[in-house]
Amino acid sequence: MGIFTPSSSLPTSSTTTNNNNVRKRWLHLTFLLFGVVFVIELTFLGRRLDLSSDAEEVIHSWAHSFFRPTYAPPSPVIGHRRDGGGGGGGGDAMGRCEEWLERVDSVNYSRDFVKDPVWVVGNDEDWSSCSVGCKFSRSSAANKKPDAAFGLHDNPSTSSVIQSMESSHYYVENNIDHARRSGYDIIMTTSLSSDVPVGYFSWAEYDIMAPMQPKSEKALAAAFISNCGGHNFRLQALEMLEKLNVAIDSYGNCHRNRDGRVDKVKALKHYKFSLAFENSNEEDYVTEKYFQSLVAGSVPVVIGAPNIQEFAPSPGSILHIRNLSAIASVARTMKRLASDPAAYNQTVRWKYEGPSDSFKALIDMAAVHSSCRLCIHLATKIQEKEQMGPAFQQRHCQCSTKTGIVYHLYVRERGRFEMVSIFLRSENLTLPALESAVLAKFETMNHIPIWKKERPESIRGGDELKVYRIYPVGMTQRQALYTFRFNSDSEFRSHIERNPCAKFEVIFV
Repeated sequence: MGIFTPSSSLPTSSTTTNNNNVRKRWLHLTFLLFGVVFVIELTFLGRRLDLSSDAEEVIHSWAHSFFRPTYAPPSPVIGHRRDGGGGGGGGDAMGRCEEWLERVDSVNYSRDFVKDPVWVVGNDEDWSSCSVGCKFSRSSAANKKPDAAFGLHDNPSTSSVIQSMESSHYYVENNIDHARRSGYDIIMTTSLSSDVPVGYFSWAEYDIMAPMQPKSEKALAAAFISNCGGHNFRLQALEMLEKLNVAIDSYGNCHRNRDGRVDKVKALKHYKFSLAFENSNEEDYVTEKYFQSLVAGSVPVVIGAPNIQEFAPSPGSILHIRNLSAIASVARTMKRLASDPAAYNQTVRWKYEGPSDSFKALIDMAAVHSSCRLCIHLATKIQEKEQMGPAFQQRHCQCSTKTGIVYHLYVRERGRFEMVSIFLRSENLTLPALESAVLAKFETMNHIPIWKKERPESIRGGDELKVYRIYPVGMTQRQALYTFRFNSDSEFRSHIERNPCAKFEVIFV
């Protein structure tokens, strides 16, 4: 019989190593098998439940608990779904993605502007309707702070608003940079670069498409200039034109040679030209002098805004005296047009055929009263601030399928507040696709442009929609109408990828 000793039961060093290796291999194999089974279960659940929002949340929770990352990415990946709501691909999956995004990206804002309208203090309500709840009053209440008030004040929760239609050349406080430095949060001036432009133009105020009248006056042009101390060269220009034998009937205080007690627009109707000389040369400062000339069908000869051509109803429809050296050339043009009926008729052709899309897009802005546009601006800012919170940061905004990614975007018509959803596909994330998606959305809504009732009937057009501009929400009207463009499809794609659930405004003409 052998004798048991402790030393005889101990394995050798070689045996210990082999056993440890076997155990490690079985442990690794066990984890691998567990992972495979887990992935199969996830796939089965996703297909059985069609990746509804509840199912997806469960799967995401399980996956996150088992595969929690060991690092925090610099920014969250938003809404990257794995197969768009089911095992299928193609259009069905894309459609399910759109339905899912519409549902999960819908986050309620804390403020209902119907029950709790935007409140502005310091002015009266002077509009008929607005697409967002909007209330104006002369005084504030003790138990509630307004969203905005005209003039400067110290309350940080109330925006300070400056509103003026005067030239900043006379009132420096109307200069945008000066107003910002002074502490104003919202600027409402004639400048299209201001937050809420308040121009002199509107379809309601000026019957721009009024019919032409015979040009029966002998003088070539009419002038109504009463401020003889303007901050520009307009009086010098008037004198120089007279010296160049351009016959001018002056009805104002300056160089008067006709009785000024007349209806200005009625008088202008009988002149080939109207001297629309502003008292300062400031961008976007275009007053009734110019628009009354358009109503009368008298070709405006303009001294004033250096960008006056942006306000022209059609190319070649106005004459611009940029400086004193241009006066001789303008005088020759006036005489040539006056002696050539065919050439003159070309300058006023827009009166019969309608103005350009750019002109309509500009004037259409005023179809919504500036007070309403102020409320829309304020409500948009209030919601943008709330969008920085966690509920909105968790929106998905995109959805992946086997065939690509669906991007969720929002759009509204300029002058309206509420947004509607549109969707673009990663394989066609282009500017034409954006325009097509916008048109398709609004056409299915039987959308009526906001300017439809404001425009003269002759230029309202039919029921079809035509896109003039699409631009990101928050841009000024100068940017929207004239300076902003996506330079390429790739630039547009970058904007969408950098701005989840990007918001746009559309201008229809």
